[in-house]
Amino acid sequence: MAQFKRISMGSTGPFVQLAQLALDRSGYYTGPTDGIFGPALDRAVRSFQSRWGLAPDGIVGVNTWGALESWLTGYAKVTVRPGDTLYSLARVFGATLRAVETANPGVDPLRLRVGSVLTIPRGFDVVSDRVDFTPTYMELCVRGLAARYPFLSTGSAGMSVMGRPIHTLTLGRGANQVFYNGSHHANEWITSPLIMKFLEKYARSYALGITVFGQDAVGLYDLSTLYLIPMVNPDGVALVTGELDSGRYYQRAREISADYPAIPFPDGWKANIQGVDPNLQYPAGWTEAREIKFAQGYVSPAPRDYVGAVPLEIPESRAVYNFTRRHDFALTISFHTQGRVIYWKYKDYLPPDSYEIAQKFAAVSGYSLELTPEASGNAGYKDWFIQSYNRPGYTVEAGLGTAPLPISLLPDLYAENEGIMALGLTATA
Repeated sequence: MAQFKRISMGSTGPFVQLAQLALDRSGYYTGPTDGIFGPALDRAVRSFQSRWGLAPDGIVGVNTWGALESWLTGYAKVTVRPGDTLYSLARVFGATLRAVETANPGVDPLRLRVGSVLTIPRGFDVVSDRVDFTPTYMELCVRGLAARYPFLSTGSAGMSVMGRPIHTLTLGRGANQVFYNGSHHANEWITSPLIMKFLEKYARSYALGITVFGQDAVGLYDLSTLYLIPMVNPDGVALVTGELDSGRYYQRAREISADYPAIPFPDGWKANIQGVDPNLQYPAGWTEAREIKFAQGYVSPAPRDYVGAVPLEIPESRAVYNFTRRHDFALTISFHTQGRVIYWKYKDYLPPDSYEIAQKFAAVSGYSLELTPEASGNAGYKDWFIQSYNRPGYTVEAGLGTAPLPISLLPDLYAENEGIMALGLTATA
């Protein structure tokens, strides 16, 4: 279950954003989702608490978070009462009848059983483009999408250093296996909602029998199986987004960062919480990467570019490695920021059709195709996948700007990358 932080007037940060989002969705708040707990939010909290039978003290604690959670996951559990119908329940929660039927497969709408519990979606998308995508919000979105779309499988590839799950999501039943991942680098966390937004649209399109990026979603579902790890590095993301702002791991990160004063803290943090770069941990040219990064001065734990003592030393990279080994991926895409660039090659390896597929990705996104710079061309996930499997593997550097890119850019990033994610499902089939 999500672990929420107690907040009240004067609080700031991502948990305040979540409260603002939930209260906006529930109709009690109309202000910005700026992460600042001011008078307008205080009034909204008190009004919400009064309506839901809670002490109107303006403090968002365990009970208030519990009441708000349904507006973050995007669904409610409802016990059927005499006279209820799927249509009437859908109207109460602002959902469509089709959405309610999708969330409750096997339920006969003409024979609702009084006392049974139904999942009722709320009338908005689960994945928001208004709040920073913290590990807590990631968990809420995973739960929300799984509830709305029971044909979506969820799991964990492993645990982070701090014990956070490295979430996996799977959609489809086709033999062609495809894998997308995001947030290897902490300050590139916007790639997590980018992937999750595509998953939500694809799942909804499949449920409705419509298209996604001009392709029949049902056909894609039957052709391919899509595997996702949207947030490889949850501890690092927690640090950069402000969800982690105290405790021994936070203090150790500050100490590490102090040795690299030119890198802003926490915005410049790419590493896992121990100061090891997750995308410099894979066994493909790792020794070369170490020589390059050591020459640049990254010889010990750092906010970025430290390769670690040995390959696959940290649990986050090891989880992705093992997850890949357990499957038979025909194509992988790793999402990073920024540059509007697609890297498609590793050394002299040239997997069949890899360049031709990259050209298609470039055409639908407007991104350029480039070879990975020598200074960062080893020990990455793409490098290892291409070397180990001789199959197409890509790194997509999404968007433009200085990481972390603000969540306000997510709609633009999604528009640029939806075609890549949709075409990736058919490129090797």
